[in-house]
Amino acid sequence: MTEGTISAAAEEGDTLTRLEQEGEIAADYLEGLLDIADLDGDIDMDVEADRAAVSIISESGGRDLQKLVGRDGEVLEALQELTRLAVHRETGDRSRLMLDIAGFRAKKRTELAELGAKAADEVKNTGEPVKLQPMTPFERKVVHDAVAAAGLRSESEGEEPQRFVVVLPA
Repeated sequence: MTEGTISAAAEEGDTLTRLEQEGEIAADYLEGLLDIADLDGDIDMDVEADRAAVSIISESGGRDLQKLVGRDGEVLEALQELTRLAVHRETGDRSRLMLDIAGFRAKKRTELAELGAKAADEVKNTGEPVKLQPMTPFERKVVHDAVAAAGLRSESEGEEPQRFVVVLPA
């Protein structure tokens, strides 16, 4: 191995260790939250796409956990930000941690990927740009990825919280 290869491998290992540490801190924070709220849930940690991913799952179908998701994921978004702040307080570094509760984000990701693919098909058929409804940054990212996978390009336009995706012809 060359020095550059060793350095890159060490840096990748350091990043993985840092992200695993973020997941551990987030899990501890969320376990405390579940105890305070008297809710049952198991915490699952992973590293996906260069970010820590933490999920709260329930064997009972997660009806109680729906309280932590809220309408359209609003409570989930707030809890994600609070969890990121807890990680920041411990590490001093900004976190890009993703939180999922009761599979809400996973289901949403599937729906948004389908929306992005449909919009891409419409643009391919009509040759006209398609503007989608305002979305959160997470939602826009999923749509951008789906559009890119379909071979087209997309852009975000507007100001938060009314920022939206425009799917453009090739």
